[in-house]
Amino acid sequence: MTHFLRDILRQPEELERTIEYLCRPRLLALGAAAAAIRNARHVYLTGIGSSWHAALNVGALFYQNARPVYMQDAAELLLFSTFPPGAAIIIISRSGRSIEIVQLAAKARAAGATVIAVTNAPDGPLAKEAQIPIVVPIALDHAISVNTYSTLAAAVGLLASNVAGSFDAQLASTLSLSIAETARAIPGWQKQVADTTWLLPGAVSYFLARGSSLGSCCEARLLWEEGVKAPATAMGTGSFRHGPQEMIAKDFRFGMWIDGAQMREQDLAVARDLRQLGASVMLIGQHLPGDAGDLVFQLPAIPSEWQFLIDIIPVQLAAERLSRLSGVDCDSFRLCSFVVEDEYGLLPKQTSGGKP
Repeated sequence: MTHFLRDILRQPEELERTIEYLCRPRLLALGAAAAAIRNARHVYLTGIGSSWHAALNVGALFYQNARPVYMQDAAELLLFSTFPPGAAIIIISRSGRSIEIVQLAAKARAAGATVIAVTNAPDGPLAKEAQIPIVVPIALDHAISVNTYSTLAAAVGLLASNVAGSFDAQLASTLSLSIAETARAIPGWQKQVADTTWLLPGAVSYFLARGSSLGSCCEARLLWEEGVKAPATAMGTGSFRHGPQEMIAKDFRFGMWIDGAQMREQDLAVARDLRQLGASVMLIGQHLPGDAGDLVFQLPAIPSEWQFLIDIIPVQLAAERLSRLSGVDCDSFRLCSFVVEDEYGLLPKQTSGGKP
């Protein structure tokens, strides 16, 4: 069994622990962060890599509750922004040590902003720099971000619900039940990925989603790139309909997330047309027609705005399976550091522009 698969299989347990931990009455950081966000005129939500995808998932919760946030990845926010006085900046980072994250936290503090850190590392520079650190204590992943992705998304989701006033014991119970059902669904999903012809080494892969699953869509692209060592594309389903469909060809692979409430029939029509054009379609969602795709993952019941919490898991299983079918090692990185701590080049000890 790969380390990647081991990390995927323990994910429901880590998500359960995360929700239980964040619901503790004595955990003051969550309430303090929510108060800081409510009192701020300008709120930013950011991260980089998998953490940025977690931000994309959770951004929908803020917007749906009329709590708009500025969203930009940490590298762009660092280099091309000026923070107004009194801003609150939510920075998501599993290690808190990535170079852009460390510099962004320092820049925000210098501008007088309140830094809210959501991280898995209590000893990282981000947790130490932030005025309000929310530390999610889980066992770190071997290489590819699995639990460090989903538990940070859960934490910021609960923060967004706290800000909106919808965070209560009923929500926590509902999410816990959905996660427990997800754990029971995993063996069936494993059988599906073992038997499907949708997984094809070397195929062109596109991922499409909307709303709270848009981050899952981008995370799937990264799983293909990191785990399968193959290129992939991710974008919003709506944007895809405005030009990119011109490249569709026979045997292309499409993965689509169907929202629990919005644009379901329209997106199922997109899936139908993709198949008619010769593409092979994987669908992930709740209450889906079994014949709507070539590979259909049925998700347990969960509020549609929270679907991101579990809808990445079938695709993680698919990525792990495809890595083995492709004969590549999903447990090691050929080029990328586990944490990117400098800004030069791609290769270790590479000199770029005269800098080591």
